[in-house]
Amino acid sequence: MSNRHLARTIALQTLYQWDFNHLGAETLPEVVQRNLKEFAPQFDDKGFIEHLVAGVIKNHNEIDKLIIKYAPEWPLEQITMVDRNVLRIGIQEMKYDDEIPEKVAINEAIELAKTFGGESSGKFVNGVLGTIYKEILNSKQASGPDKKN
Repeated sequence: MSNRHLARTIALQTLYQWDFNHLGAETLPEVVQRNLKEFAPQFDDKGFIEHLVAGVIKNHNEIDKLIIKYAPEWPLEQITMVDRNVLRIGIQEMKYDDEIPEKVAINEAIELAKTFGGESSGKFVNGVLGTIYKEILNSKQASGPDKKN
């Protein structure tokens, strides 16, 4: 498992706990550290997990609006917690993180969904993120190259 994939896995675990337990954002650094200690005690992610989790929390409302818009047959609360948080990670990386190429974000999210989600999670995540990716491409073409919105 690559370092970034392991980091995304721990970020997913953290966001799942946040979602399941209705935790406040202020508790997340502690949860990240506990999950690092439990799942990868020797792993130095150089702050990637905290950056990813903080980004999801910061952009949470906008990310959830995109999920609602692009998965209209699935009310947000009916999407499994794993799939919902995989989508949040994927959208955060695609739309708000300039360092992660959109296709990498999609591929990583699909792998997380296949590993930790249900039988059709990979296809579901691929469909939602693929549609959002098309919107990102269209907005990039409208605003010029090398800009993330």
